[in-house]
Amino acid sequence: MKCRTVAAAALSVFLLVGTGASARGPYGSISVGNWKGGAYTNDQTGAFTHCAAGAQYDSGIYFMVTIDEKGGWGLAFAHDKWTLVLGQAFPLTLTFDGQQPFNVHGVPIADKLVRVPLPMNSALIAQFRRAKAMTAYTQGQLFQFNLDQTGQLLPVLANCVAKTKQFGVAHAGDFSVLPAAKTAVAATPSDPSPAKPDRLLDNTGTGFLVSANGHLVTNQHVVQRCVGDIQGNLSGEAPAKLRLVSSDETNDLALLQVQGSFKDVAKIRDRAIQSGDSVVAIGYPYHGLLTSDFTVTTGIVSSLSGVMNDTRLLQISAAVQPGNSGGPLLAASGDVVGVVAAKLNALKFARATGNIPENINFAIKTGALRDFLDNSVVPYQVSDAKTELKTAEIARNARAFTFLISCKAKAKESARN
Repeated sequence: MKCRTVAAAALSVFLLVGTGASARGPYGSISVGNWKGGAYTNDQTGAFTHCAAGAQYDSGIYFMVTIDEKGGWGLAFAHDKWTLVLGQAFPLTLTFDGQQPFNVHGVPIADKLVRVPLPMNSALIAQFRRAKAMTAYTQGQLFQFNLDQTGQLLPVLANCVAKTKQFGVAHAGDFSVLPAAKTAVAATPSDPSPAKPDRLLDNTGTGFLVSANGHLVTNQHVVQRCVGDIQGNLSGEAPAKLRLVSSDETNDLALLQVQGSFKDVAKIRDRAIQSGDSVVAIGYPYHGLLTSDFTVTTGIVSSLSGVMNDTRLLQISAAVQPGNSGGPLLAASGDVVGVVAAKLNALKFARATGNIPENINFAIKTGALRDFLDNSVVPYQVSDAKTELKTAEIARNARAFTFLISCKAKAKESARN
């Protein structure tokens, strides 16, 4: 409830930088998916100042996009757990679709609200307009944002500004209804071709059973672009339809369910993993290109944190490839110690440093996994086993609970594992 209160306050009491006044609104309405907002005025003068819309994310952060009356863009973030000092520097690192990060400086304008003005015609704005995902790193925390709906939101915000400047807030309406495009009387050879439908590709990943009731865990990015049915099958068995139960975009986790009752499920290790511990990654990389069976790779835990000291992740040396995402990372005892999530982009790293990285891959720690399962009210088994198994035995046991996940998915510019 507190997060919703902060979210509402962030939009309705958005401070006007440089004036000391607060904003009044919203006038009219903006509703695009989870994004809500409208037009705002200066509380002292009544003059129109900006249009804004915000959305609440599972991480507790509230994210806003604004366009002012002069066409200036801005982003804003609010979080119930922040205690900010007005005027104090608030550095953030923003990354769009895994591209080159942008270091920006936010301006705290309330104890739980920070505004990030964006330079006009900047590369940052260009990246934001076309991005499908964004991460924001600040104060030792990494926040992830799905931007799939911003392609619809940004024209609506621009429409809000244009309509409010033209007719005033007294005539504000539903800004989400965009002006109808003019239709041509007759088509000519010079008319642009109609928009092509989304190109669908075969998408595969990995998941593993965590409950006897058929609950599976995988990565959120494995299923987020799926169109139609999601299929899953154990090795050697016919595929079955999977139901998406819940997802956590911040921690890149998704919960699926398949009908049936299952005896063999993965057990989550109750003891903390240590740097140097042996691990085994199970998954379906390049399914159908290399092999139709799952693959087994071994390595060690290289570090207890990921990129930019992200403590939700383990860095591992076990090789992973596209298709491994969502698979179990197993300790020498055969218990789950992580969820395989990604590999370091070698080409981008080489361009930035001049060196080609080797064996740098990442898995989500079991702390985030257990929190996700607890919040989803899914029973799971934990284990404190200390007996070390041979790799072949670990793989044989994992065959009973590791699923190939597949679907038709919308094409995207860059792919994760």
